[in-house]
Amino acid sequence: MINLADVEAAARRIEGRIRRTPLIEAEPGRLFKLEYLQHAGSFKTRGMMNKILSSEVPEAGIVAASGGNAGLAAAYAARRLNVPAEVFVPVTAPAVKVAKLGKLGARVVQVGNEYAEAYAAARERTEALFCHAYDDPAMVAGNGTLGLEIAGQADTVLVAVGGGGLIGGVIAALRGTAKIVAVEPVTSSALHAALRHGAPVDVPVSGVAADSLGARRAGDIAFELATDAGIESVLVDDDAIVDARQRLWDDQRIVVEHGTAAAYAALTSGAYRPAPGERVITLLCGANTNPADLA
Repeated sequence: MINLADVEAAARRIEGRIRRTPLIEAEPGRLFKLEYLQHAGSFKTRGMMNKILSSEVPEAGIVAASGGNAGLAAAYAARRLNVPAEVFVPVTAPAVKVAKLGKLGARVVQVGNEYAEAYAAARERTEALFCHAYDDPAMVAGNGTLGLEIAGQADTVLVAVGGGGLIGGVIAALRGTAKIVAVEPVTSSALHAALRHGAPVDVPVSGVAADSLGARRAGDIAFELATDAGIESVLVDDDAIVDARQRLWDDQRIVVEHGTAAAYAALTSGAYRPAPGERVITLLCGANTNPADLA
């Protein structure tokens, strides 16, 4: 099981290659961790850097499957570390993310309508180092370095969850020192379903946040950590996610993707109700989005 020592080792390994992103207090007791300002636009750059730096990378380089953000992180990290990268994405991946992949120098292969199909195609490229988007110890530990940057700052941390690569790292970094709450869309709730069934299970995937939170099955690492830590899990619907994303723009001039807004939707919709005086950090973990629909 990934633990604090693994996260601290990852922090030392990737130091100087990732940004320490700001933590701001938007109003009393309500804080935002601005991880969407990370290189390549999401937290996944932390995990991808740690994965590559802790591995023996073959001449063929790395290969990843992604709804978008993990691919962008892979492309950025590979370019920074001077290794080739190939990224498989579903044909439904947002055009803004696909365009950025090309700009970062990755070879992009679009296949299937969901992450699971892109994943299956990527796994056939056995000559390259496969970098799992979320269910990999080095990825989870690297992502957890975000947690080290907010340690001791709040009572509760709200984390948007797809496959679980971020919340797994946050649990490893902060368990015992903060309450960690998983937030998932009703229509893409792989970890919530796993916790309810007692094991990861396949779930249907749809909705406005499916491009970034659309894992069909929660990762084993995240499930193990979440079960062991006894974390709370809440669900939010698409209307709440869209509203939370719009509120972040209207009230804070923050532009994030729908998957990121899901974490804030837990507060704005009342899916999570803090106790009086409870300090809450919402992780704003990704901003690879088209802002054209924000009025």
